[in-house]
Amino acid sequence: MSREKNLIKIKKPKNPNTIFGLPAKSYTDEDFWKKECNTVLSNGWLFVGFAHELKKSGDVIPLFIANKPILLIKNNNNEITAFHNVCSHRCLKLVDEKKNVGKIIRCPYHAWSYDLEGKLKAAPHVGGTNQHKPKGFNFLDHGLKSIRIHIWHDWIFINFSGKAKKFEEYAKPLFKKFNDIDLSKLKYATTLDFGKINTNWKFLIENFIEPYHVQFVHKTTTNQPLKDHYTVVDGICYGSGVDVEKEDNKNSAALSVTSRYLSLFPNFIIGTYFPNQVGVYLNVPISPEVTSQKRIIYTTDGKNMSKEEIKMIKNIWWSVHKEDHEMCERLQEGRSSPAAAEGGLLSPVWEKGVQAFQKLIVEATMKSSKSTKGKKNV
Repeated sequence: MSREKNLIKIKKPKNPNTIFGLPAKSYTDEDFWKKECNTVLSNGWLFVGFAHELKKSGDVIPLFIANKPILLIKNNNNEITAFHNVCSHRCLKLVDEKKNVGKIIRCPYHAWSYDLEGKLKAAPHVGGTNQHKPKGFNFLDHGLKSIRIHIWHDWIFINFSGKAKKFEEYAKPLFKKFNDIDLSKLKYATTLDFGKINTNWKFLIENFIEPYHVQFVHKTTTNQPLKDHYTVVDGICYGSGVDVEKEDNKNSAALSVTSRYLSLFPNFIIGTYFPNQVGVYLNVPISPEVTSQKRIIYTTDGKNMSKEEIKMIKNIWWSVHKEDHEMCERLQEGRSSPAAAEGGLLSPVWEKGVQAFQKLIVEATMKSSKSTKGKKNV
């Protein structure tokens, strides 16, 4: 298949108030999904997990993201590292559940074993019966394949290609938005694990960053008028915000607090809900039509929440997200219609962040194609 068939282009508008979205195949096509995994989700800093979930040495978290099995490990130095989750022998997936492995990661197929730094420590009988270290076989050459990693506060990012800018430079547009919050004082409050959602990962990002739907989809669970919202676009950081005059600080009914909803390309999303909450969402792209989602809620300034407060907040946010998930799954179903081929339309006012995000998707995939143009097939 030619590379041109995997490319996507956004239809050019006839006037500035007619803005088209991504074509349907960017959410459904298997070939484009594979290309996206090797570009959009590989060349930047991909959000993959939470540091607090790896509590002690030997804790491991396997993850299948962007068509690749990876493994997060807390080693003997209490450092979190990332590896491709495959044995160097026959490339079997090494770990298939979150657990503590002790000091050794052992392949269940032929018992090849690795330490927590990814070094190969044992290859039983590889050279014949009782020949565990045959001549010329160098263990140092056959450890686990590492993945570039960066941890920002509680949030774990990886860069598959190894070519991304340093994280501090990459994420600078997002950093600037948090001058008013000391993120080092965030305190874990609770987790909402939504499991698998039948939608493309991009729909979850797009839904989060645009305020246009709030007054319609969340009319009973939030009280944040559209007129009080604004949009944010700053390079690879985009989203929206709302300033509420009369805040419900206890979030005891419908959500009514001054908030910001921001995303860092490609899949990191964070919400701030004053005066006392931050929410971070892990969207794991699994396939063109399946994404898993988890939300962690933190308090600011090290404050504690009572059990009653946590229960109340979980109930509110669970309801809000389920409303969003229904819309995203219906967006996915809608993309199977020939009427969706050209991508639908975007509001020139309220969906500026969505437009910015979609342009980055196109640029990332197009850039890859241009860089390989003219090269001979091997």
